[in-house]
Amino acid sequence: MSLDNVKNIVLILSGKGGVGKSSITTQLAFSLSLAGHSVGILDIDLTGPSIPRLLGIEASKVKQAPGGWLPVEVHGSQTLPPAPPTTYPSPASTTASNGASTYRESSDSAPSTNGHADQQLTQIGSLHAMSLAFLLASRSSAIVWRGPKKTAMVRQFLTSVLWGPTDYLLIDTPPGTSDEHISLVETLLKDVAAPLSSTTNGTPSRPQLAGAVIVTTPQAVAISDVRKELNFCGKTDVKVLGVVENMSGYVCECCGVATNLFSKGGGEVMAREFGVGFLGGVPLDSQWGVLVEEGARPKYGGVVKDGVEEDANGIVVGAEDNDDEGAERSTGTSTGTGEREEGLLVDKYRSCSLYPVFEGIAKQVVNTIQSGTAVSVGQVVS
Repeated sequence: MSLDNVKNIVLILSGKGGVGKSSITTQLAFSLSLAGHSVGILDIDLTGPSIPRLLGIEASKVKQAPGGWLPVEVHGSQTLPPAPPTTYPSPASTTASNGASTYRESSDSAPSTNGHADQQLTQIGSLHAMSLAFLLASRSSAIVWRGPKKTAMVRQFLTSVLWGPTDYLLIDTPPGTSDEHISLVETLLKDVAAPLSSTTNGTPSRPQLAGAVIVTTPQAVAISDVRKELNFCGKTDVKVLGVVENMSGYVCECCGVATNLFSKGGGEVMAREFGVGFLGGVPLDSQWGVLVEEGARPKYGGVVKDGVEEDANGIVVGAEDNDDEGAERSTGTSTGTGEREEGLLVDKYRSCSLYPVFEGIAKQVVNTIQSGTAVSVGQVVS
């Protein structure tokens, strides 16, 4: 089948819409690539495919090859130059007692300088993606399909996309536990997760369904829905690699003070209740939006007042360079030109305050897969 070159398959799941699964998938893919792994993203959110836009490849088209489709290349395996120095707001790279990435909430914590900004070159792995969005006429095209057609499309994605050598295939799923999820899990458990019976040059000839990363936000209403996804994993024998709590606070770009906009800690409590690992809390960062919407390298430390950018002390920053585009970018809003800055997103992502968080999350996911310690959950009744 088309997954023969894939070593590990990771599902990104959530029972709630709007929790940021696609954002988590994209950043986890970037972090795995920056760690030197070859990565693929399969977007099966058929009615709301957003992966191509986040990766800046909406204009790309899928190419046919003998036997199936070729996924779209985001970037190839290559060597990146040293990352430029970046000062983050409040450091997002501290580590909790359980090894999960988190961030400090102290109002007097000093900004953190990017620890990756050294003189070392970075060898990154390739990144490819496949999504229904590549097959649509435009971004606004609606998919009005009943369950059987959705099921057929998911199965076609799993059997007809010709992935090259891929260490980790991340599958971005829609919210809930409906047709796409059932078709996905049934196909994977039938054709992929069976015990390996043969090898080629010492390499398993069939990938493994490594498990699922569960995404939630801190609010109780989100937690109650995401609990259903964990119960779904228990019923379908999908192991859980851990829980990520997205939107876990907002760190001010100017002063570094952390504010819990949607409360905090609900994801960790749920993970503990189900006996699964907590991978970390991910704060909101407007510069991540700037990166994916405009392709601009994240920058921190300034605030715009009446079109003039000032630092935390009210001093005008780079007045001679503070044109409208720079002012809009520093506030996290779009320039409206529709143009993107040149350069690899994965390179610019190293300047994002969320990179240290996802670097830690990626390491935990890889360690869990390699050690075979993903958890089979039992059903928990609230």
